[in-house]
Amino acid sequence: MAEAKKSIRPVWALIISAVVFALDRFSKNLVETTMTFWDTKHVIPHFFDIVRSQNPGIAFGLFSQSDSRFRATVLIGFSILALVVLAVLLTRIRRWDRPTGIGVALIFGGALGNVYDRFHAGMVTDFLDFYVGTYHWYTFNIADTAICTGAGLLILSMLRNPRAA
Repeated sequence: MAEAKKSIRPVWALIISAVVFALDRFSKNLVETTMTFWDTKHVIPHFFDIVRSQNPGIAFGLFSQSDSRFRATVLIGFSILALVVLAVLLTRIRRWDRPTGIGVALIFGGALGNVYDRFHAGMVTDFLDFYVGTYHWYTFNIADTAICTGAGLLILSMLRNPRAA
């Protein structure tokens, strides 16, 4: 007999999304109000710093060099479309296993945080800077972390149960 999938309740998905959004806004506001673009806080020397940067593009700085006057409008439009798709997916949360539901909730909260930035400032504040020597990862934020973690949970869920994907 097949075991029923254990899903998360929709209210918990909303709470997860709201917590991600709140942590993202709090951390970005803290960085924006206490640091200049020239400040660096060394957290773990030669590995992790907190800096203040603005990303007018999307993930990994894609489109940040674009001179198009429509860049912000197009990126906001695509971001809102993604939020609508994620919101629809969240309405179906009871059909999924727990990692899938949590993954979608994390992605929704992170996407909401970055869309908020893009809508209000035309760019996203990033501040987490990991590096080894002169090799730096792209600077990112709490919303990006939630989105990547959520995507990882979705991938793991698909690998665990490929027929459900």
